[in-house]
Amino acid sequence: MAAQKIKKGDHVIVLAGRDRGKHGEVVEVRPKENRALVRGVNMVRRHQKQTAQQEGGIISKEAAIDLSNLAVEDPKDGKPTRVGFRVLEDGKKVRFAKRSGEIIPEKK
Repeated sequence: MAAQKIKKGDHVIVLAGRDRGKHGEVVEVRPKENRALVRGVNMVRRHQKQTAQQEGGIISKEAAIDLSNLAVEDPKDGKPTRVGFRVLEDGKKVRFAKRSGEIIPEKK
């Protein structure tokens, strides 16, 4: 399997769709579906039936968005960038922003 260009914790920008231009943090990535959940983006309203743990009503939550409609935010200037991979001298493989050449920091 190829290395993932977008990972959980990344700050991304939406490139297409009704939320184009919005920024958000990736909450979850679904590689098999080629989709991701982004905080505050692609909000949908769901009818929720009442349960013992949760009250009923209409709730808003994030829906998954296709990875092709997302771009990683450049760590230098905050604009959308493509992602490349580079192997450092110590043998560690890192992601970098093709726009500025900056290394994209890993989130833990």
